[in-house]
Amino acid sequence: MSNSYNPSNPTRAEVDTLPGLVLLNFGTDWCGHCQAAQAGIATAVAEHPSLRHLRLEDGKGRPLGRSFGVKLWPTLVYLRDGHEVGRLVRPTSATAVRQLLMQAEPEGT
Repeated sequence: MSNSYNPSNPTRAEVDTLPGLVLLNFGTDWCGHCQAAQAGIATAVAEHPSLRHLRLEDGKGRPLGRSFGVKLWPTLVYLRDGHEVGRLVRPTSATAVRQLLMQAEPEGT
């Protein structure tokens, strides 16, 4: 996984058609909150190898973040088949991210 936020974001229409479980991670490389949260996010995501994790650069003029109502960084938006199933703003631990990721887990896993 790259430690940089990708400045080339997909469109909202493209995100809405992504199959399976996807974690959108909105932020910027220079954001202190994003830097502080990185280790916990990376730890929790590593425990879910089938999860698609997209680190998306956000800010003024970035329509994808606005379409999800992102106001603070980092904001994690958890999707299943293009539909939001959970959200976490400024996570402070891997435990918080794990709790988010459990929201869309099929029963019995």
